[in-house]
Amino acid sequence: MATTFQKCKTRQADPCDKARCGHPWTVRYREPGGRSGRQREKSFPTKRQAEAHGNKMEADKLSGVYLDPDRGKITVAAWWSEWLGAQVIKPNTLRDYTGFANNYLLPTLGRKTIAAVTPNDIQRVVAVMDEAGLMASTIATRVIPLKAVFKAAVDNDRIAKDPCRGMKLPRSASQAVDPDRIPTLTQVVSIAQALPDEYRLNVWLIAGAGLRPSESFGASEDCHRGDVYRVYRQTTEKGDGQGNRKALVPLKHRAAGDYREIPLADWLGQEIDRHREQHGTHALVGASGLLFSTIAGALLTHESFYYHWRRAMKALGLAYKPHDLRHFFASTMLAAGVSLLEVSRWLGHRSIRVTADTYGHLVPDSWQRGRKAMQEAMRPRFTVVKDVPEEERGTLTQAA
Repeated sequence: MATTFQKCKTRQADPCDKARCGHPWTVRYREPGGRSGRQREKSFPTKRQAEAHGNKMEADKLSGVYLDPDRGKITVAAWWSEWLGAQVIKPNTLRDYTGFANNYLLPTLGRKTIAAVTPNDIQRVVAVMDEAGLMASTIATRVIPLKAVFKAAVDNDRIAKDPCRGMKLPRSASQAVDPDRIPTLTQVVSIAQALPDEYRLNVWLIAGAGLRPSESFGASEDCHRGDVYRVYRQTTEKGDGQGNRKALVPLKHRAAGDYREIPLADWLGQEIDRHREQHGTHALVGASGLLFSTIAGALLTHESFYYHWRRAMKALGLAYKPHDLRHFFASTMLAAGVSLLEVSRWLGHRSIRVTADTYGHLVPDSWQRGRKAMQEAMRPRFTVVKDVPEEERGTLTQAA
């Protein structure tokens, strides 16, 4: 059991003889393990505080939730480094995590011990990002490693409570795509014709198969499999973690070797064949059969493609981004009655919820179907009155 005493009363040389001397009170207890457990002590200004701490430590031991106080004394900076070194993450993710830590987390909390971090401290990190002008959606992404690093501290018995619980983030705007960002068929064709012929197929792959721009840049002849298109990699200029700035990397949200397949329209298959016949294939960064490369013979990425894209937009008087061509694909599929689940799978979204939040409002006739469903459900109870002037009646009247 924990023992509470005043050290001033127990010292051999000149012990304190006052009943209420005002000296601190010390509580002494052992860590789990009985007599073999490490002996600890902590001092408090009053006897009541010392006894309360001792009782808590004993209760924690009985409940099996006791934590070594020293384990929480590691700084946020040191714990971040230890946690990050244990993660298996992609180079792009590592870059994003490191940028978040260097710009926001460590300057704000780096010197504090993880045990001393409070919910207010966590909220301050969010406020710093908000003051820096980051979008709400970006902040929501940046706090992912923040939550993970403190959850790991709890899981590794460094701290008892997660200070990130209850974190409040800036309200994000709706994810629903603005119909004005969806190019028309005529505009898609115009964009393709305005680009150099060697990059025209990128437009067709993004608009006709729903590929992300970076996925279209990494296209190769083995992706074309009859009436199916298999996408299994993308290009990046953020580096692959092995010293290569421009590289071929796995798909977003997927592990190396994963892929997704998309139904391929006949016309798109013919465009792939035409492109290969006219422009051949390329062997770059250890891969062969690539359909695209830069004029200088390097891997095609956003960086080099956007030069030609911007020129096309200026010539056409448009302001679309390459990613907007994916909106054309999604809206076309939904208008044809393809299920949201299939569209989500073909787009490569992490979950169908992302697809629903982005494109759910584009499902054709959904409003009319909703009206019809409610009308049919309530028909036995209500009937619409149509035989009297509108100013003399309500919309609905209870049926007899």
